[in-house]
Parts: sequence; C-alpha cells; structure tokens
Amino acid sequence: METPSDTPAETPADGADVAAAGVPAAGAAAPSARALLKQLQQQFPAFRDCLPLAIGIDKQLLARIPGLDRKTMRAALGIHTGSMRYLRAMEKATARYDLDGVAGAEVTDTHRLHAKEQLQLRFKKEAERKKAEKAAEAESEAARMRQEKLQQLATKFSRG
Repeated sequence: METPSDTPAETPADGADVAAAGVPAAGAAAPSARALLKQLQQQFPAFRDCLPLAIGIDKQLLARIPGLDRKTMRAALGIHTGSMRYLRAMEKATARYDLDGVAGAEVTDTHRLHAKEQLQLRFKKEAERKKAEKAAEAESEAARMRQEKLQQLATKFSRG
C-alpha cells in the first residue's frame, strides 16, 4: 500500500485462534479475495462501515491476522477501495480510520480529488457502455426490419 499509519497495529497477545480470524489451517487453500473481504467486513468496523482506511492498513491487517496471504489481502483491499461505496466515502471524507474505526490521519485534498476523478471516470464509462448498447440494439432492430421487409417483398413478387 502506501506508508505506515500513525496508529500502531494491535497484535493478539495470546496468538488468538487463527481459524477464527479466517486464516486457513496449514494445507488448506487460501480464501478468495472476495471471501477475505467479507470476513474483514464482519471482523473490522472500518471495513464494515466503509470508512476511509488508514494508510498502511495492510500492515495492520498482517499484524492482526497472522498467516494472512499478502496477495489475497492486496486483492481484497483493491476490491474494497475500488468500490463505488468506498470512493463516495473518500470523496467526502476528512479523516482516515484504523481497523477498529478510530479516526487517525486526515484525508488529503489529493486523495479526495483522486476518488472524485475515479467516480467520474466510472460514470463516463458506464454512460459510454449504455450508449454503445443502445446503438447496437437500434442497429439490430434496423437489420431485423430490413430482413422482414425483404421477406415481404419476396413473398409478394414470388411466382408460385
């Protein structure tokens, strides 16, 4: 991710139950990014409430959930931070939050602007997709009408 957050991460004092944290036992397959994200949303208020995440949240997650697969974690973070809900929250946010939902560092204007730009880009792409879809439907309908007209003419002028 980016740089470590000002908020120190807490680690379980007694090596808390790894399975309860959603980390598979040795030899088990790592959870998918979406499954991990669902677990993070159940376990941590910052994910559940879709709060702007503290910079360095990945390090906090690794400290809290021993044995967490980094690649899966990064994919889950990418899904979460790329979601419309998160981008909308970032666009208006003033503070970033740690895993427990405790406010920390400020959200910079640069980060708010980036979220706004990402949302605008998404809306533009969606509008373009809908426009192309509508044009394809219109072309398909025109082709169907031409074919129907040709069929009518063929029937009208056929000998037999």
